[in-house]
Amino acid sequence: MAGRRTSEEVYDHLRLHIVENRIPPGERLNIDALARQLGVSQTPVREAVRRLEGDKLLVNESGRGYRTTPLLDLAGLRNLFEFRLLVDVWAARSVAVNRLANPAPAMRAEIDRFEDLLPTTSDIPRELVGHDTRFHGLILDALGNDVVRDAYEQTHAHLHTFRLYAADTDGSVTLTEHRGIFQAVEACDPDAAEAAMRVHLTAAYARFAEAFDDTAPELRSPGAHRMF
Repeated sequence: MAGRRTSEEVYDHLRLHIVENRIPPGERLNIDALARQLGVSQTPVREAVRRLEGDKLLVNESGRGYRTTPLLDLAGLRNLFEFRLLVDVWAARSVAVNRLANPAPAMRAEIDRFEDLLPTTSDIPRELVGHDTRFHGLILDALGNDVVRDAYEQTHAHLHTFRLYAADTDGSVTLTEHRGIFQAVEACDPDAAEAAMRVHLTAAYARFAEAFDDTAPELRSPGAHRMF
């Protein structure tokens, strides 16, 4: 494949290596060296690193080139999940109310796809990032609110949390929690959808916080029905 990699393929390759910390936090990247290593010209590498900068996985230091960003600290993890408690919980409740735009069929398909994949994949962490991103994205897309969707995407929440810790090594815990959210949305039960999403995010925060030696502070969770 040398010499034929597209910028998309270079981007996917570098993103995976950064998320899995095969390229460590704080590592300086040399575009010429990467191009030689991947067997491509510098052009697809430059395009890929610009996208990774947009993902907040790389930072361009003036005159010094690109460096991988540091991992989230505990305060940053808490801030991110408090943001998600505002947006994801509200989104789950909202789509469960809207029967016409209910995303349950697509959610079921994504859960089934991931569940079928688990016994065959050799890279569960990578597949879990993709599944988690798609599952939550289906709920956000069903809102039909581009402002909320864009703000959420700008956090790159899934990429940065999964850099911390392989918190669910076989994917089964996440799958169970996602299935609970799906069932509530499918039943058009907004209270249950809100509760299931809140349980999922709170549990995920605790799992990712295991990456730190310090005790994780509790999430400051907004009360029910208080967003928007």
